[in-house]
Amino acid sequence: MKPALLMLCHRIPFPPDKGDKIRSFHLLREVSQEHAVVLGAFVDDDNDWQYRQALEDMCEEVYLHPLSPRGAKLKSLKGLLHGQPLSLPYYQSAAFSSWVGRSIEKYRPENILVYSSAMAQFVMSDAYRDINRVMDFVDVDSDKWRQYAATKSWPTSWIYNREADRLLAYEKQVASAFDQSFFVSRAEADLFSRLVPDLAHPAAYFNNGVDTDYFSADTELPAVYSDDAPRLVFTGAMDYWPNIEAVVWFVEEVMPVLRRRWSDLRFVIVGSKPAEAVKQLARKDGVSVTGRVPDVRPYVRDAWAVVAPLRIARGIQNKVLEGMAMGRPVLATDAALEGIVAEDGRDLLVANDARDFLRCLEFLEDRQRAEAIGQAARQRVIDGYAWQSSLKPVLSGLR
Repeated sequence: MKPALLMLCHRIPFPPDKGDKIRSFHLLREVSQEHAVVLGAFVDDDNDWQYRQALEDMCEEVYLHPLSPRGAKLKSLKGLLHGQPLSLPYYQSAAFSSWVGRSIEKYRPENILVYSSAMAQFVMSDAYRDINRVMDFVDVDSDKWRQYAATKSWPTSWIYNREADRLLAYEKQVASAFDQSFFVSRAEADLFSRLVPDLAHPAAYFNNGVDTDYFSADTELPAVYSDDAPRLVFTGAMDYWPNIEAVVWFVEEVMPVLRRRWSDLRFVIVGSKPAEAVKQLARKDGVSVTGRVPDVRPYVRDAWAVVAPLRIARGIQNKVLEGMAMGRPVLATDAALEGIVAEDGRDLLVANDARDFLRCLEFLEDRQRAEAIGQAARQRVIDGYAWQSSLKPVLSGLR
């Protein structure tokens, strides 16, 4: 009999089609090999209810709880009254908490694996201190709010700075209560260690990985572009503020410079739930917004290059690793590359402003150079970002 393991996720870990769900899915898939997983997760997208069976095939039990983003945002305001980070009441649920208690009583898990700090609230009780509790923070979310605050004016900046302060205090409580704390990269773990220097258990990390068999240019895929115009592609969840900010900046500040050099250049924004600010970009010449697509791979495979012009970022960007795995040249800002070990000029190209992007694309006009960078990129991912090896640190910490 496999030992029981309780796993809690702030969002259903399937399908693995966006950053947080990719990491949580692969984590679930690996731990289910040696443990009977009892999974609890929230569902904030009605389209995701269809995937229950896929999870039940991997788990001993699956509990999915509906979450209305609009209602949760209103509920989060209670944090202002109680001195909490807004993230905690966003996910508060008496029904979910009751299910957690019943599941621990029923299955007597040897391990509790929590994905995202807001979910720790359900297992912070001292009654669970004898169970091996493992926290995957992924990113230092408090620092992400600090970055958001720097881009906003008052009073929004005040709210975001407050969230950064309250969330850091909560992250410290969680890390102190749990037996192990993991982050998505050495850079994130080091940052947390600097912010919270007196932890009994030092912060650790395990990198995101890539399924290089799936993300491969050799896979037979349909054509999605109607002509041979050169295209740059950005992939990601388009209701996520750092992604929104990135593409708006790229369209407004970078594309005009690039289109003076290549008048037929296109910029394709691929990702679900585009915010209104993203939809408005489609009115610009040379810009298209796809919304949700069944498969991002053909958009990446047939692009001239993948761009990751993020200026606000934490952790490892899956969009960068997936573009590299597909063998495409990737142009990324320093922020987008945090936590990724890759050599500028060999595995990818670093660009932080319009002149950088222009220089990089002129470099890629040489087909041999472009192909060499694409090949080196894919090999870098194969050598350093396979899921099986990436997950070893957290798997070894389970009983």
